[in-house]
Amino acid sequence: MGVEAGAGAGGQAAAGAGAAARVRDRTAADTGAPDELWARLKAYEGRAATVACAGKDPVNAPMIRHWCEAMGDTNPAYEGPDAVAPPTMLQAWTMGGLSGHEGRTDAYDELLTLLDEAGCTSVVATDCEQEYLRPLRPGDEVAFDAVIESVSERKTTRLGTGYFVTTRMDVRVGADLAGTHRFRILKYAPAARRKPRPGRPRPVVNRDNAGFWEGVARHRLLIQRCTGCGTLRHPWLPGCNECGGLDWDTVEASGEGTVHSYVVMHHPPFPAFDPPYAVGLIELTEGVRMVSNVVGVPYDKVRIGLPVRLEFRRYEGAGTGEDPLVLPVFRATEGGA
Repeated sequence: MGVEAGAGAGGQAAAGAGAAARVRDRTAADTGAPDELWARLKAYEGRAATVACAGKDPVNAPMIRHWCEAMGDTNPAYEGPDAVAPPTMLQAWTMGGLSGHEGRTDAYDELLTLLDEAGCTSVVATDCEQEYLRPLRPGDEVAFDAVIESVSERKTTRLGTGYFVTTRMDVRVGADLAGTHRFRILKYAPAARRKPRPGRPRPVVNRDNAGFWEGVARHRLLIQRCTGCGTLRHPWLPGCNECGGLDWDTVEASGEGTVHSYVVMHHPPFPAFDPPYAVGLIELTEGVRMVSNVVGVPYDKVRIGLPVRLEFRRYEGAGTGEDPLVLPVFRATEGGA
């Protein structure tokens, strides 16, 4: 079964990473110029990046539980004596932590050094693909190898000109191939900035979430509710994760909540934002969570459990000709500035 997965694991929190992932398909174009560097880079295709590496821990129930809690995944297949690990955890069992893995070769570092020397000093992860061939279960010990699968011709993107480098990791349990993980980066020379892009990035509105954004435009935060089992859900989805029902209505959130988790964004800079700033995963009193900015308190004063209250902010089009944008944000209700 082939499945594509985002490079990050965090749903809405990965919105910025998702935007980067679209750069390859949306903006890449061949330059059409002769490229001696590419011939040198192509020589690395097929070379091993890691050899005979072993996962630092067996597949285990505590990590599965932490993952499911973080992702809000209540699938019963991930619990009990016959549990399997969520397929999208495939890469988690291969991570080397701060100490890394001893099986790493020099080939990948040599390839990146060539690109650095050519001026391609910036990097962005663009996408990953995972294929699941065998379920992983608690107690399984994984081993893996990685290979430099491909290096693209020189491409020009909105970020700059560079090369897409794809590595493929094969994850095994004993002699069985459990899955593959392809990870692609763009290593590029940044394009000269003509002028900052004005205006706040606008959300992607589709038929599944249009009702949410229509509510926001009217200063109402609407939460989907399954009419079959009554489960509330956010972000908006076409069906219920609990009972599979397709019928739903909405309830309006009270606007009260707390900071469940947060990150402070320092880099990369975006013209519409002034780093550092706090992005919070807000747990509403209704029990659902959503990602938004935490305002009214210095970024270094945001903490888990901080009480917040919903407010709506209007952002002008900043000369783009677009209509003003209304977004929900959350203001700290204690310790605010």
